[in-house]
Amino acid sequence: MENMLSLTEITNALKKLDRGESKGIQEEEVAIAGLETTCHPPEKVARRRDRLSTLEAEIGIAIASSTTLSEILNRCTTAMLQHLDATFVGIWIFNRSTRLLELQAFAGEQSPATEFYDRIPFGISLIGFVAQHRQPYITPSQKHETLAGYPLIVEERLLGVVLVACRTNITEEMRNLLGWVANAIAIAIDRSRSWASRESLLFRLANQIRNSLELNQILETAVQEIHTLLQLDWCLFMWYRPEEIKDKIQEQISSNTSNFSANIKTQNSSWEVVKEVRNPSLPSLIGRYPAEKVGTFSEKLLNLEIIRIDDVATLEEPVMRRFLMSWGYAAILTLPIQTHSGEIGAFSCGMCNTLKGSFDTRSELPHNVKLRPWSDSEVELLRAVADQLAIAIDQAELYTQARNSAEIAQTQAQQIAETLHKLQATQTQLIQTEKMSSLGNMVAGVAHEINNPINFISGNITHATNYVKNLLDLLELYQKHSPNPHPEIQEKAESIELDFIKLDLPKLIASMKIGTDRISQIVLSLRNFSRLEESEKKIVDIHEGIDSTLLILQHRLKSSCGKFAIEIVKEYGELPLVECCAGQLNQVFMNILSNAIDALENHPPPRIITIETAVGEQECNFSTPDVKFVVIRISDNGPGMTEAIVNRSFDPFFTTKPVGKGTGLGLSISHHIVVEKHGGILKCFSKPGEGAEFLIQIPLT
Repeated sequence: MENMLSLTEITNALKKLDRGESKGIQEEEVAIAGLETTCHPPEKVARRRDRLSTLEAEIGIAIASSTTLSEILNRCTTAMLQHLDATFVGIWIFNRSTRLLELQAFAGEQSPATEFYDRIPFGISLIGFVAQHRQPYITPSQKHETLAGYPLIVEERLLGVVLVACRTNITEEMRNLLGWVANAIAIAIDRSRSWASRESLLFRLANQIRNSLELNQILETAVQEIHTLLQLDWCLFMWYRPEEIKDKIQEQISSNTSNFSANIKTQNSSWEVVKEVRNPSLPSLIGRYPAEKVGTFSEKLLNLEIIRIDDVATLEEPVMRRFLMSWGYAAILTLPIQTHSGEIGAFSCGMCNTLKGSFDTRSELPHNVKLRPWSDSEVELLRAVADQLAIAIDQAELYTQARNSAEIAQTQAQQIAETLHKLQATQTQLIQTEKMSSLGNMVAGVAHEINNPINFISGNITHATNYVKNLLDLLELYQKHSPNPHPEIQEKAESIELDFIKLDLPKLIASMKIGTDRISQIVLSLRNFSRLEESEKKIVDIHEGIDSTLLILQHRLKSSCGKFAIEIVKEYGELPLVECCAGQLNQVFMNILSNAIDALENHPPPRIITIETAVGEQECNFSTPDVKFVVIRISDNGPGMTEAIVNRSFDPFFTTKPVGKGTGLGLSISHHIVVEKHGGILKCFSKPGEGAEFLIQIPLT
């Protein structure tokens, strides 16, 4: 233990390295506190080499076969943990925006003495120093662990750091393999980021097309993004500008003539470069270029052919070769697009020579020219961009055509919308009333059909209870006066468990009685709730309507699926009988209570719904100021609502529930029933985090 270094000592040593005070720093790798060079038996060395070979193979398979970067990193850390006799393997990726190293994958567990954070700045801990110096560090840590940190670098760009905590010392073979693994992971990260950048480009273009009809802005963005993504010298967009041939184009489009563009011949036709992004040292190509000077370049694009040239100097067509080489092009990729209106444009990407001149063949060019083998993925990217731009151009044309029509139709549409809204509001009341009336008839019918057999069963259970009691009493007398029955009787009594039947049969009859009473109670509640079809006001008990509604909603109040039950707190006052439409008020109670249950469904416990009733005496804007009224307050301790939602809560079709769960009609209809049908008041009070309360006031006549 005397030779082990603490994390503080390691950090101090790394700081000395940072100041250049330590000696013996190797150019490729720095080791702190020395490594043991103990010799090992040949068998152990062979096993170690087998593990390292297996690790190398598994890393290669993981990178080649994984579909996501996360999967690659997780498989690599797991493989290193298994084959390097490690206790912990972690990969931190450098976030350019935050300038922090962020833990993306790990395997094993960090020891308390060498625990690293998930987000680490440069220069802090071993991870930060490896990133800052961009070279490996190997140092023994506490509890016989050796820490090895390797930077992940591609083309001098830092992508992250990989850290391995091993139980044994790091051998030369392991150091070489770790260097290879770090390089392979860095390449995988860079490749994944490149693919993500391409997907991001297409997404941004598609998003711009959806959100904007400014074609120039879309073209400018596309050219800029492609130039940056593919690391080009030149990227431009150009339009084909035919002259005095519009009638001919329209004629050939209408006749569906194939390759009509290739047949267009005019002296004044040209290609106009409208957008470009280039390296500062290159000249601008903005402007018009006669089609005849471009040679087959123009003909191919008019035939909608992709031009893909890895080496311009190898072109056989002399006019096109001279034109491209005169501008210094060494490699070019051009992809045409055609709009529905017949316009033709093209994206052109190019790599250029450092010198521009009248070179004609490869032998005349300097040796330092840039060749660019265009990949299939780059062609597919440009094809996708071209498809998106074609859509953007068509949308801009359609927008111009539709704008005038929209202005003419706007007034008519507004009038129709207002009429439709009024019609919907009227139909809502009619449809909902009819639905609830039909529901009431159905519920009443079902309750009636259930009630008849239940009454029959309930009535007979009383007689059955007496009969069973008499039979059991008689059986007791038999057993008392004939304690030694015939063996056959004794065998039968034992086989049917007579003693158990004597104890359980009365309980069975009692449970049947409880069940029938429960069914009778539910039937009564259904009959009370089904008064929806009664349009005339009747004298009813408000508490009875509330209780009936709660009984119907009982299944939603109980705990289920791991959710806590909702507690109902009743604070009933002394209420007189109220003259009202009982079925319609029950519908109001159902709507408000259902909304309260919905609000508490995902709310943490305790979940409470409080129902208060009382008789109020204050003035409430009725024709007589001293009128009395019944007050019902239904409140919950849920998440509450904002003022904007409260103000719209009684609007028809307004709902905050997901699609398919709410129609936005419940509270609107409830407001109509309370205010218009009963001359009462229905209000909502709520604030975020303070629950919600609904106040119902029904006047007493």
